[in-house]
Amino acid sequence: MSYVKLIAGLQMSSAIEAATTFSNDGADEIAFMDMCAIEENREPDVELMKKIADAAEVPLIVGGGVKRLEDVKKMLYAGAAMVYMKHAARLDVHFVKEMSERFGKEKIGVAIDISDVDVTSFAVKCEEMGAGGIWLLGFVPGMEQRVRDIKESLEIPVMIDVAESDEEKLAKIIAGSGVNAVLYTGDAIINMMQIKHYLAGKNIKVNTFESALDFDTFKLNSDGLIPCIVQDYKTDEVLMMAYMNKESYTKTLETGRMTYYSRSRQKLWMKGEESGHFQFVKELTIDCDKDTILAKVSQIGAACHTGNRTCFFTPLAKKEYDNSNPLTVFNEVYNTIVDRRQHPKEGSYTNYLFDKGIDKILKKVGEECTEIVIAAKNPDPEEIKYEISDFLYHCMVLMVERGVTWEDITKELDNRH
Repeated sequence: MSYVKLIAGLQMSSAIEAATTFSNDGADEIAFMDMCAIEENREPDVELMKKIADAAEVPLIVGGGVKRLEDVKKMLYAGAAMVYMKHAARLDVHFVKEMSERFGKEKIGVAIDISDVDVTSFAVKCEEMGAGGIWLLGFVPGMEQRVRDIKESLEIPVMIDVAESDEEKLAKIIAGSGVNAVLYTGDAIINMMQIKHYLAGKNIKVNTFESALDFDTFKLNSDGLIPCIVQDYKTDEVLMMAYMNKESYTKTLETGRMTYYSRSRQKLWMKGEESGHFQFVKELTIDCDKDTILAKVSQIGAACHTGNRTCFFTPLAKKEYDNSNPLTVFNEVYNTIVDRRQHPKEGSYTNYLFDKGIDKILKKVGEECTEIVIAAKNPDPEEIKYEISDFLYHCMVLMVERGVTWEDITKELDNRH
């Protein structure tokens, strides 16, 4: 790992809201450990994990209550990037090997009490079994050398958890222990981007926004400004256009929030500072002439001061054209199915399927799947095109019935490549 990760631990009472806040403010990952599952001897709250994963825009690591393969599978299917286990690994370290071979080394971690007398040898054994990371539990300041000794016996990343938010103390802990990741478990919501800049100033490598080119190499207009086009990072929808100067560009990199220069007010303005409609930076790119910046952002609320999602909502001229973007079509059809379920329409085939229930929907999915197989034996591609379309429609009905979205599907596919 080329930099130290700062990971935000979530409290169950405010997990969903905190996941969004932490990920927007610079956390590299979000962690949710279902301690209640351990204390109450129940299954992990997978539904809550799914909601957290949906709210966060950074990877989610989870744990707590892992007893069997099914628990790990459910957590990963809920959107977790990595699952940490503790008691299950202690009971049978070969369980780690089974999980690693089944789901991949990068998705399986082991939590170990740092006070255990055999912590180093057990950590090494877990690594041999295929663990992709070790989480040392129970760290307190003063144990830095112990952590470093354990880490030097391993080749996989090592994480410790601390409740410390003081930048200076945190820097000393990281430098002294040499860990790959720090999990913040304090009650306060802290701005991790701010802490990262402090750590970077102490020569600790962290993941911050660093410009590949100096602003002085950009081609500015006669006012000393450069235009910035802003896109939604998920949909590529163009949201707005504004201008930046060197100071606003630097501020954007420092805070991770889009900051511009207002020509009318002759001063810097952070998008959302008054409305709360912040734009959190995901990526900045410059064009071939170095005279225009493209920003991909996570937009909170509306981008336009009129209340519209985008500033580009006034039609000027239009020619009829084929606008069948696959992702757009899938979402539009899916949303139509959702609307039919929420607002039934007489004579609707979709409502007929929902009224008949899950068994009917599954029967149709199976039938359409068989039709694809039959159509595939025909050399004419037109027939298979129609059958796949029927199959996808019925699959979407099933998705709506079971609360699965296209975003869930694309996230899962993305995790597999």
